[in-house]
Amino acid sequence: MGTQERLDTQAGVGTRASEPWVTIVWNDPVNLMSYVTRVFQEYFHLPRHEAEARMREVHENGRSILSAGSREQMEVHVQAMHSYGLWATLERSGK
Repeated sequence: MGTQERLDTQAGVGTRASEPWVTIVWNDPVNLMSYVTRVFQEYFHLPRHEAEARMREVHENGRSILSAGSREQMEVHVQAMHSYGLWATLERSGK
């Protein structure tokens, strides 16, 4: 996450108040939890404990919001998640 993003640990969501788009990673039956954790660490530069918490959120709740920002930024993140073999989408925040 960038320095302008903040983590709302109660909601489990990284948000930027002024940015209207989010990247969502969805649960899938294919990828191992350890792999998903590693992807979150490598790509989003999350510390291990935060990457594990996000992975658990994906596993238990079916999805997790990993980043927020402009539509263009979120499209880049979604494509990156696809390149790792993860299922990801973007949508307007607040949905």
